Amino acid sequence: MKKRKYPLQGWHKRYFVLDKGTLRYSKTQQDIVRGKVHGALDVSLAVMSVNRKSKRIDLDAGHSLYHVKVCICITKNVSNSAWAGPDLRQSTSDQLLYRTPSVADSTVEYFDASEVVCENLSENETSDESGLSDVTTSNSEPEEGHSTSTINNSHIGILSILYNNIGKDLSRVSMPVALNEPLSLLQRVSEELEYSELLDIANHTDDPFERMVYVAVFSISGYAWASWRNRYKPFNPVLGETYENVREDHGFSYIAEQVSHHPPLSACHAESDNFSFWQDQRWKNKFWGKSVEIVSTGMVNVTLPNYGDHYEWNKAVTCIHNVFSQQRSLEHYGDVVIRNLNNDECTCKITFVKSRYWGDDSNKNEVQGTVLDRAGRVLHRFGGSWHEGIFCDTLPNPQCIWKPNPQPDDYFDYYGFSQYARELNDLTPDIKDKLPPTDTRFRPDQRLLEKGKVEEADKRKDEIEEKQRERRKAMTKRGEEHVPRFFV
Repeated sequence: MKKRKYPLQGWHKRYFVLDKGTLRYSKTQQDIVRGKVHGALDVSLAVMSVNRKSKRIDLDAGHSLYHVKVCICITKNVSNSAWAGPDLRQSTSDQLLYRTPSVADSTVEYFDASEVVCENLSENETSDESGLSDVTTSNSEPEEGHSTSTINNSHIGILSILYNNIGKDLSRVSMPVALNEPLSLLQRVSEELEYSELLDIANHTDDPFERMVYVAVFSISGYAWASWRNRYKPFNPVLGETYENVREDHGFSYIAEQVSHHPPLSACHAESDNFSFWQDQRWKNKFWGKSVEIVSTGMVNVTLPNYGDHYEWNKAVTCIHNVFSQQRSLEHYGDVVIRNLNNDECTCKITFVKSRYWGDDSNKNEVQGTVLDRAGRVLHRFGGSWHEGIFCDTLPNPQCIWKPNPQPDDYFDYYGFSQYARELNDLTPDIKDKLPPTDTRFRPDQRLLEKGKVEEADKRKDEIEEKQRERRKAMTKRGEEHVPRFFV
C-alpha cells in the first residue's frame, strides 16, 4: 500500500488477510496472528480495477492505493500467502485474494421449464403449499419448516464471484442461492402493478394533462419496493418459465414468461377493465468495482380504453452500491420520458435524481417531473421521493397523489417483502391444479429457499442446471429453437 501522491517503486513480499470485507497485511503470518498489522482497507469503500498488461490489481480507497501482483488463497477466511514480486509470471486472472472455484468460468445454461420443473416437482409434491403464503400478517407465527428469518449471506465470497466479471453482464453469471430472495424476476416485475389504482383513476380523468400526471406517478410507484430490497436478488427465470397472478382485489390478471435466454428476455401482460399493461425487458447487470448497475433496454406500455391512449416509457437505471458490504444501498437515476403514441398533445419527463457522494441526504431518492404540451410549455409539475410519495401542486386540488403502503412490522425478517410481495408465491388448493407446470410457484429450488433449506436449494439448483445443459445440447443437435407459449 502507498499514499496516492507517491509513485510505485517496486514490489515486496507481504502476507494478506481478507476477513469480513477488510483487507489487512503484514510481513508474515505470525505478525497477523500477533495483531501487528501494517495496513488495512475496507474493500467496500474501494474501487477495484485490473491492469492485465502489467498483471496487476489495484484497490483504490481515495487517499491510498493497494497494488497487488498475485494473491493465492487456500482457506476460506485467511489466505496462506500473498506474494508480490517482479519475477512472478502467474496471471492475476487465475488467482485473487479469497479465490474459490469461480462460477464465472462458465455461462448460465437454461432449460425448458415444462420438462425440468415438473420432473423436480414430483419429488416435492407435498411442499407446494408451504412458504410465505402462510406468513401474510406482521404478527403471524411461521409454521414448522418455514424460515423464521431471511438467510444471512454475509459469508458469501462476493469478491471471488465478481472479480472475473468486472464490466461484464452479470445476468449470465450463476450466483449462490443464499444471495437470492424466494421470488423470481417474473414475480418482481408484477410488483410494478401494486398501485394499479392510479391507472384506474387515469382511465376516468377527462383532462389529458391531468391523466398524464397519474400515468407518470404510476410509473414511479413501480420502484417503491427497492427501498427495502437491496440485500438480495430475485431468481433469474429459466427459459419457458411462466408466472400467472389473478388479483381480484386490484381487478387485473397478469401473465409473464421468459421467452429468450440469449439474450435473457422477459415478457409480461396484464389486463383489466381500466387498462392494459405490457412490457418486454432485457436487463443488463454490470459490475463496476464496488457497485452493480442494472440497465433495462425494453419499454413499458399502458393503454387506457376510455380515451384510446397508448403510453410508452423507458425505465430508469438501478444501481446497488457497496456490494461487498452488508451496508448496501440502492438508488435509481436517469431520465424517463413518457409519450402518448396515439396523441402528441402532451409528453412527460421524469428525472430520478442521482444522489451526491458528499453531503447530506436531503435529495435521497428524489424524483422530479413535468408534463408539457405540444409547444413545450410546462402545465404540471410534481415531485417527491420514489420511496415516500409524490405530490403535485398544479392540479385544481393540490394533493399527495401517491405514497407507498405501510410495510409489515417484521418486513426486515422476511427479505424486506411488502404485504403484496408476500402473497406472490401463494399456492392455494383452488389454483394449484389450474396453473401450468411451468409456473414459478413450482420451482423446487425457490420453494426450498423460502423454507430456509439453503443447502437443499443449492443442490436442486445444481441438478436443474445440469438438466439445462443436457436439454440445450439435445435441442442444438436437433436444430430446434425454443418457441414461447404465450408471447410472440
